[in-house]
Amino acid sequence: QVQLVESGGGLVQAGGSLRLSCAASGRTISNNVVAWFRQAPGKAREFVGGMSWSTGSTYYAESVKGRFTISTDNAKNTVYLQMNSLRPEDTAVYYCAVRGRNGGIYINTSAYEYWGQGTQVTVSS
Repeated sequence: QVQLVESGGGLVQAGGSLRLSCAASGRTISNNVVAWFRQAPGKAREFVGGMSWSTGSTYYAESVKGRFTISTDNAKNTVYLQMNSLRPEDTAVYYCAVRGRNGGIYINTSAYEYWGQGTQVTVSS
């Protein structure tokens, strides 16, 4: 089993930056695919970006490409989401997720077995 805890959310003005953290416990996730999703009020949870920890390959949604970056820290078993040039439409609860099976970076939520509790990001205009 893997437990995930996100942190780093908050209120920021448009154009600002935030870095979200996702700390994993239970076992190492350095052989897994990790991803970030977000869910705005009244909307479905959507894929933000993902990384294959073992290969370092990444894939981002078009809406965040060039602004958001996923990174990892093996020693801390932690995944980060650096968010720059934030926009009001980035406002959502952000979740990290880990895929427990082999495979690539998937954009659908059903591909991920482990989820954090979420952290709120609010971007004011």
